[in-house]
Amino acid sequence: MTAFSWQPGTATGIGSLPGTDIGEALRIVFGELPLPYLPELPARGPGADLVGRAAGLLVDFPVQLYAGQWQVADRSGRDARRTADLWERDLDALTDQADGYAGPLKVQAAGPWTLAAALQLPLGGGLLGDPGAVRELTESLAEGISLHVREVARRVPGSRVLLQLDEPTLPAVLAGRVPTESGFRTLRAIGESVARDRLRLVVESAGVPVVVHCCAPDVPVGLLREAGAVGVALDLGLNPALDPLGELLDAGYGLLAGAFPAVGPPPASAKAAATVSELWHKLGLPADRLTEQVVVTPSCGQSGATPADARAALKVCREAAQRIRDAG
Repeated sequence: MTAFSWQPGTATGIGSLPGTDIGEALRIVFGELPLPYLPELPARGPGADLVGRAAGLLVDFPVQLYAGQWQVADRSGRDARRTADLWERDLDALTDQADGYAGPLKVQAAGPWTLAAALQLPLGGGLLGDPGAVRELTESLAEGISLHVREVARRVPGSRVLLQLDEPTLPAVLAGRVPTESGFRTLRAIGESVARDRLRLVVESAGVPVVVHCCAPDVPVGLLREAGAVGVALDLGLNPALDPLGELLDAGYGLLAGAFPAVGPPPASAKAAATVSELWHKLGLPADRLTEQVVVTPSCGQSGATPADARAALKVCREAAQRIRDAG
């Protein structure tokens, strides 16, 4: 059985929340969830988005905004300074909110393939199409995430840090569905062995347990397992393939189960709990392992939700996890 950072009967969020007040977002997360996390607030603008935020962790790999897209740059500039400032504010707020906290704590960052698919080269064209640039990006991200995880652990010394790598674009990368800059063609498909090895470098460099989140169809569950992840985070509403997921869970890996849509009024906690339990029973897995391996979550980030719905959704996740634990 794989060791996890969380306790049985746990719930968490996936990453983003609405609004621009990181202090308030952290108060909600720590108040509602047994597995709190450092939220992302994309409404704050460039540098708070998934790609820009992860690019702010890169070491000796500067990026900038150009024509609304993140692009590799010759040197760090205003965009990098803004992103660094946002990160510093977030970590300061986390330090204050988590003062005296002891327990699991989740942090998120875009994974190497989603980042590579989003970045443009200085003279144009997708970085994903340049194997050398992909290698440099992955090495830089691995170093940056390692430093970030250690900084979080230093600021919250009682925490057990769990890293979530967001890879929503990974299935498209593997299938050769990532469009070129013009949109008229697609970049070549990346082989599974290359994708696995680049991802494994980041996972191993983190130095903490890693789950990989992919809210897309055709999640390559086996590849994520081979890359060293201790679990996966999936949207159950997309009907993930049961055989590979069952094999993963039967082997003792974890599942962050996206039990309901991230945007809109959440369902009753009983319905969310039933969605998770029904999947587990459909897979034919031992009932007593459900609460140990599964964490209840919304399907994806909640930046598009209203503040009231986002908070209610986190409460539903907590109550659903409690229902599942009590039923076991």
